[in-house]
Amino acid sequence: MGVGRSYSVALLGLNGYIVEVEADIGQTLPNFVILGLPDAALNEAKERIRSAAQNSGIPLSRRKITANLIPASLPKRGSGFDLAITMAVLRAAGDIRSTAKTVFIAELGLDGRLRPVRGILPAVMAAVQAGYPEVVVAQSNEAEACLVPGAKVRGYRTLARLAFDFGADPQDLALDYDPEDSQPADEETPEGPAPDLSDVSGQGEARRALEVAAAGAHHVLLTGPPGAGKTMLAERLPGLLPDLADREAMEVTAIHSLSAVQASAVSLVRRPPFENPHHSATAAAIIGGGSGLPRPGAASRAHRGVLFLDEASNLGHTSRFRQPLRVPKARNWLPKPIMAAC
Repeated sequence: MGVGRSYSVALLGLNGYIVEVEADIGQTLPNFVILGLPDAALNEAKERIRSAAQNSGIPLSRRKITANLIPASLPKRGSGFDLAITMAVLRAAGDIRSTAKTVFIAELGLDGRLRPVRGILPAVMAAVQAGYPEVVVAQSNEAEACLVPGAKVRGYRTLARLAFDFGADPQDLALDYDPEDSQPADEETPEGPAPDLSDVSGQGEARRALEVAAAGAHHVLLTGPPGAGKTMLAERLPGLLPDLADREAMEVTAIHSLSAVQASAVSLVRRPPFENPHHSATAAAIIGGGSGLPRPGAASRAHRGVLFLDEASNLGHTSRFRQPLRVPKARNWLPKPIMAAC
């Protein structure tokens, strides 16, 4: 027995960093220790890994297992390190061949199935940019990971099948599950036609203002009595914007991959996004934030698109902003173009 190694990715916002996972099996009493600033979810991986390996027919050693995540000074959060730690431990025990420079990103279920994780697109982008193009993910994340140019992605449904492909003894593995227990693959829900400005009758001056704003990426302030059509016009502004280029689409899709708004992406987001947060939304909901791994707010999700602040005059009075939001002074953190309606 020696030291087993594998690789994964730690995300800090949209930035990803390669993490080298070392595993050592000692000659002492049974224990499982994870080093390298793990959070609570990562510390719980010890029990998930043991159960997943046992139920996959490749039980872990009963001796002391030490997993070290390098660099140790970089905080590690989330369950996406489960698979990398498992592969490093199996390599240390001699159950599989060398994993070379393969990056593993997936959560493990107790039955040995590989579960999808958020942020797979920016994680794979970081791996490719760091010179690690070979990536293993859960089958549910495979389509999204394949969106990254230059990535050599392999998607797996079970830990047993993955270990078998890396040289584990096939007679000890439960390679397949009962079809009744398998989860159907997520199907992409077809989107309906986007609202178009041609649906609006009249409103000549407002239509002209939107066209100018779309052409120059300007902010727009709409004022008028209730029912004048401000929201209807705002919802149709993205229809005036051109499709996103490859680089822009990758940026937007990476941001949406980090949020919990949508499921795993199967194609790049080509249309400019539209976000319409409620005027009572908190600062974290609009700007982004949160404990542990920050999540993008509405302003970030509207990147390269439209952020519509309806009832902007009420924004700040019912939320947790210390000062009411003044739209003309908000250009430092709001993406372009932005709309506000009062």
